[in-house]
Amino acid sequence: MRKLLLPMTLLLAMPAFAGPTCTDAAHDSWIPADEMQRRIEGEGYRIKKFKETDGNCYEIYGYDVENHRVEIYYNPVDATVVKKEVDD
Repeated sequence: MRKLLLPMTLLLAMPAFAGPTCTDAAHDSWIPADEMQRRIEGEGYRIKKFKETDGNCYEIYGYDVENHRVEIYYNPVDATVVKKEVDD
């Protein structure tokens, strides 16, 4: 039983999936979150959730102009898209 307990504990402690790492730049060089949200909305996205990730990204969950669900990771320094997933 003990032999099974440790591997199971480690498995449960691991994240289900890890997002990308976007930057190593200092936080003071990032685009402010409110400005970034305005830029994203200016591109036609509707943001349902906006957050800062452990990988130093801005991540959004929302909808594109064609009403497809999206999950997008942005580099917070230059606003480039690092990873994008679109549901049909």
